[in-house]
Amino acid sequence: MTIVVPEPRPALDPALVEALKALLGNRFSMSSADRESHGRGESWHPGEPPDGVCRAVSTEEVAAIVRLAAQHRTPIVAFGAGTSLEGHVGATRGGLSIDLAGMNRILAVRPDDLDATVEAGVTRQQLNTHLRDAGLFFPVDPGSEATLGGMAATRASGTNAVRYGTMRENVVQLTAVMADGRIVRTGGRARKSSAGYDLTRLLVGSEGTLGIITELTVRLYGIPEAISAATCRFDDIADAVQTVTTLIQCGIPVSRVELLDGNTMAAVNRHFKATFAEVPTLFFEFQGTRAGVDEQAAQVEEIARDHGGAGFEWASGQEALNRLWHVRHNVHYAIQGMRPGARVWSTDVCVPISRLTELVRATRDDVAGASFFVATVGHVGDGNFHLGLVIDPADPAELAEAEALNDRLVRRAIAMEGTATGEHGVGSGKRKFMTLEHGEGIAVMRAIKQALDPLGILNPGKVLPDPA
Repeated sequence: MTIVVPEPRPALDPALVEALKALLGNRFSMSSADRESHGRGESWHPGEPPDGVCRAVSTEEVAAIVRLAAQHRTPIVAFGAGTSLEGHVGATRGGLSIDLAGMNRILAVRPDDLDATVEAGVTRQQLNTHLRDAGLFFPVDPGSEATLGGMAATRASGTNAVRYGTMRENVVQLTAVMADGRIVRTGGRARKSSAGYDLTRLLVGSEGTLGIITELTVRLYGIPEAISAATCRFDDIADAVQTVTTLIQCGIPVSRVELLDGNTMAAVNRHFKATFAEVPTLFFEFQGTRAGVDEQAAQVEEIARDHGGAGFEWASGQEALNRLWHVRHNVHYAIQGMRPGARVWSTDVCVPISRLTELVRATRDDVAGASFFVATVGHVGDGNFHLGLVIDPADPAELAEAEALNDRLVRRAIAMEGTATGEHGVGSGKRKFMTLEHGEGIAVMRAIKQALDPLGILNPGKVLPDPA
């Protein structure tokens, strides 16, 4: 969907504009192209362009921009790679976008401590390329070319979360600029601490509404001795999910287990010119010693067979592994390709693993009558799955139908003691469900927001619902 942005409107205080030009030079822009590209992510959400774009290159520069914005009571939205799916980067009330992509230095790697400190604009691929010769890697893998600062802000996870956890478990400490321009460094690098409030966990997942993350220290892991992957097909999606539930409950340490339904496999075949069976399929990856990997694979194959799985196909060698996960990581574009010109309403929920089969079965029945293409993809090893609703956002009837499907999915998940979003984050797209999920906890969240951002300038219109 092409978004036409008018030429700069006189929304920013001229004194603020002059101050930003003096601070940033040509790294401050009010051009239509810059504003449009910083007002949208990868989702169906319509673009909401800021009034100006600031390209920062240091924490101190971010702090200076924030102090100017606070002085002029101007909203600020942090921007990384623009890969968000729930309207996180839209400038709902205009103001400034602070682009952190230029803050892309790897500041320190400490192999003995298994951690690294990076600026917020470093991507996970950039860090892993840098670490390769040290025999280390950073495991959190949402599948996109996302920045680590953005991943921390949205508490991202992805395909490796079943073994290595999410950004919540893998951020050790961080540096953030608060709403008044103060620079705060949270915690030390010790593996544990009971000293004071956990400000790191408060800011991880806050989506730029409490502070702007500019640097972070993340955990690293040794590259496994052996890695193997396989696919297994099923006639019934519920049998595939039950397979995963069983292997998790048995404590088999798979590193990745991904579900793609028949529609998704059809999209994959069309997009990649592949020849997979167009039925529900699990993608597995096993890591460890060679003997450990072989043992895990044998156990999983036996469990899958007991639940109707067939046709285990192994990806041997690094090239085959890369090809298999390239398919999984680019499923979003394969799904979108099933309807040229449309956009994907991508939604995710997460439930306790024991309720996942029930939720997937109910959702399958619910979407069966949809008037548009619907695909199901899941990080099912941790109870998380996604729907991709391929819609025309300009069609009010399709938007209403998609919204109703999404609402029913989220409400089912919350009723099962799950969550409205396992990894996409809240943004503007899911904030209406926050009271249902958190109850009186929303009042506590509002109190924290008011204390840290009394002017309400940090990414307004996100995460917290409007007061009744």
